[in-house]
Amino acid sequence: MTTTTVPPPITVTQPDHDRLSDIAETVGSRAPGGQRLADEMLRARVVAPGKIAPSVVTMNADVEFVDDQTRQVRRVTLVYPESADILNGKISVLTPIGAALIGLSEGQSMEWQTLDGERKTLTVLKVHQPEANRLSER
Repeated sequence: MTTTTVPPPITVTQPDHDRLSDIAETVGSRAPGGQRLADEMLRARVVAPGKIAPSVVTMNADVEFVDDQTRQVRRVTLVYPESADILNGKISVLTPIGAALIGLSEGQSMEWQTLDGERKTLTVLKVHQPEANRLSER
């Protein structure tokens, strides 16, 4: 028996939403996280960049999260596909884990599926967001 959890609410900025929706539409199911990203953009609450909370995962944010099964903590930067560099911790939003991270807030958990079909859950611990840095500089 499988259980399905209701995904937590997510928030994305208008520019991220526009670009990510275009990417998801273009790649569709050809990319591992393409359909997941499209689904996430459909349910996302969209806000102006200056209205995004500093605790929300945006594009180019450094994100610290824990794998709820293994308790392993990781820190990655969520990037657009052309900037992905797994060796340097830059995770594409088109990967299953990247699509799961976008829009989550600190403390939120999300179920995601690995490339080999394993279901996992991650919890966001800390977000270091570029939008928040720009707001604090004003």
